[in-house]
Amino acid sequence: MNSQEFRAGDQDPQEETRKIQYTGGSSYIVSLPKKWIQEMGIKQGDYVTIARQENSALQILPSTKRISREQKEAVIEVMKNNNPYFLARKLIAIYFLGFNVINVIPREGRLLPEQREVIKDVVRRILMGTEIIADSAGGITLQVLINLHDLSVDAAFKRMLLIAKSMHRDTILSLKENNVELAKEVVKSDDEVDRFSFYIIRQLKIAIKNDYLLKEIGLRESRNCLGYRLIAKSVERVADHSTVIARDIIDMQKPLNKDVVERIEVMSNFALEVLDDACLSMFKQDYNAADMAIEKARKIDALEKSVLQTLNKLHHINELYRVKMITENIRRVAEYASDIAEIVLNMTVQQILKR
Repeated sequence: MNSQEFRAGDQDPQEETRKIQYTGGSSYIVSLPKKWIQEMGIKQGDYVTIARQENSALQILPSTKRISREQKEAVIEVMKNNNPYFLARKLIAIYFLGFNVINVIPREGRLLPEQREVIKDVVRRILMGTEIIADSAGGITLQVLINLHDLSVDAAFKRMLLIAKSMHRDTILSLKENNVELAKEVVKSDDEVDRFSFYIIRQLKIAIKNDYLLKEIGLRESRNCLGYRLIAKSVERVADHSTVIARDIIDMQKPLNKDVVERIEVMSNFALEVLDDACLSMFKQDYNAADMAIEKARKIDALEKSVLQTLNKLHHINELYRVKMITENIRRVAEYASDIAEIVLNMTVQQILKR
C-alpha cells in the first residue's frame, strides 16, 4: 500500500504526515512508518491494537508481545594511556544506553593487562546479564543476554529492595553479636544491589523511547521513568549506608554497651518499617499511603534522640563517634524512605485530582 507523505518546513523529525486513502467503498486506510514496524518486530499478518485517547488522538500498539530483538552493537576504542577506570565508566554508560553487544578494542597494539582486568571486574560485579563472549589481547566482546521479558523492572526492583533490607538487618545483627564475618558479608552484598540498580536504569532508558515497553514495565507515562530512577537510587543509598555501618563494625575493637545497641535496634526497625510503607505505596500507586509514610518518617528524630541520650554510658571518644555515626546512617534510611514516598505523591497526584 502506497501513501503520499508531506513534510512541513519546521516539522518535528519524530512526526510524519500521511495521506488517508479511501478503499473498498467503506474503509479508510493509512500506512504505518517502516522504521516503527521494524522496531516493534511486526510482520505482515500481525495485528495491532488501536485505542482512542481522551483527546482526539489514537494510540497504535502491537497486540502481541513481540518486541524487536535487533542487536545494537557498540565499539569502544581504547588508547594505551586510557585510565582503566575511565574505561569502566565508559562501559557502564554504553550499557545504560541499551546496547546488546559491546566490543572493546585497542586503537593500536594490545589491551593492557590492567585494562582487561577492570573490564572483567565491571562485568562480574556491576553489569547484570552481561557475559564475555570473546576475550583476547586484541579485544574483548561483551553481550547482554538478559532483557525486559527475562527480568522485569518491577521484579528487579523488588529483589533489589529485598537485598538492601537484608543488608540493613544483618548489619544491626552483626552489631549485636559483634560478628565481623557477618559484617563482611554485608559489604560484599552491596555490589549485588548496584547490579540491580544499573539494570533498572538500563531498562528505563530503553523503555522511555518505546510506549509499548513502557506499558510492559507498568508505567502509565514516560515522565514516571524519572521517578522510578530516583526511587531505585534511594534504595541503592539505603544499601550504601548499611555498608558504611558494616565497615565500621569490622574495625571495632570491642562491642558497644548493650543498652545502646538495643535502642539502635529499635531505631533501625522503625526505619525499615517506613521504607516498607513507602515502597508499598509505590507498588500500589497509593497517594494516601505515601503521604502517611512521609508523616511517619518524621518520628525517626525522636528515636535518634533516645539513642543519643545513652551516650553518657560510653567512656571512650571512639565509642561516642561510632554511635553518632550509626544513628546518622540509620536516620538517612528513614529520610530516603520519605524521599521515595514524596516521589510517589508526585506520580499519583493526578489520579487524586481527577476524582
